[in-house]
Amino acid sequence: MVKFLVKRLILSVFVLFGISVLIFCLARIIPGDPARLALGERASDEAVAELREAMHLDAPIYEQYYYWLKDVLKGDFGLSLNTQRDVSLDVQQFLPATLELVIVAGIISIAMAFVFGLLSSKYKDSWIDGTIRVFSYIGISVPAFVWAILFLLFFGYVWDILPVFNRLSAGIPEPNRITGMYILDFCLQGNLRGALDALAHVFLPALALAVGHIFQEARILRSSLIDNMEKEFISVTTGYGIPKRKIMSSYLLKPSAISVTTVAGLDFANTLGNAFLVETIFNWPGISRYCLNAMMTKDLNAISAVVLIIGIIYMIVNIIVDIVIAALDPRVRLGD
Repeated sequence: MVKFLVKRLILSVFVLFGISVLIFCLARIIPGDPARLALGERASDEAVAELREAMHLDAPIYEQYYYWLKDVLKGDFGLSLNTQRDVSLDVQQFLPATLELVIVAGIISIAMAFVFGLLSSKYKDSWIDGTIRVFSYIGISVPAFVWAILFLLFFGYVWDILPVFNRLSAGIPEPNRITGMYILDFCLQGNLRGALDALAHVFLPALALAVGHIFQEARILRSSLIDNMEKEFISVTTGYGIPKRKIMSSYLLKPSAISVTTVAGLDFANTLGNAFLVETIFNWPGISRYCLNAMMTKDLNAISAVVLIIGIIYMIVNIIVDIVIAALDPRVRLGD
């Protein structure tokens, strides 16, 4: 396992280097002078020239990349044109909100996917299986922002069951900042009321992001379970008279969960960058919504920072997925 992890970490270094080069090139390809954008249209040419020199924009491209990478490694992404603050401060403010949203969505999707997948495979070709498959087609085909609007309308206004805007109710103060994720911070401070209120606020946007993933992962789990049921090792365990529940928990579920784990990891990373519409609908102060505003105004520093951070998180999630798969299947970590 250690050898396997070392290989993945070494490969990740090259992936990070490739991501940094790609982001730097994209930032330079986008039309517009970064110095002019930073100072505004009314700035004098002399001021723009001084800023270009300070930003090393008049240097060769490889020198620009060197200075840019050196600042990034120190956590300096420059100044945001929208907020007029350091981009690193904006990331610290907005990233935890999106991480909390995506983590809750991931927990919902994987839990419900296992429930529906197990039911669908157990009652194969029954009305239960058929109903779940019909809902699967609906859940996968309808975009997340449509579910967000429906949840907002019905749960927030028609039935008025759950809160639909912001991260906390009026009258509940924000927790002392530890991670920036309100649910976790409230739990660490022993404030159950605040944690439940934060969970109620994040539930609907998280569910809107999770609906499509729930049924996609359920279908994959169902297919894996049905396929593995026909394998010889299941026939042998059944012939020995081992109870079906024991076969499911000890022999069948583990290899069947490998494909679901892979897809769930990819879904988590994709949701992190594609949550901007849901965040906008629910007025959720997350990094995806922040990046959308940055793209609308060509805020290159903010765009570069967000894309790089999402790439790093994507890489970390893939490493975690590889570790989980290696734990589930010894052939992976043994290189077979």
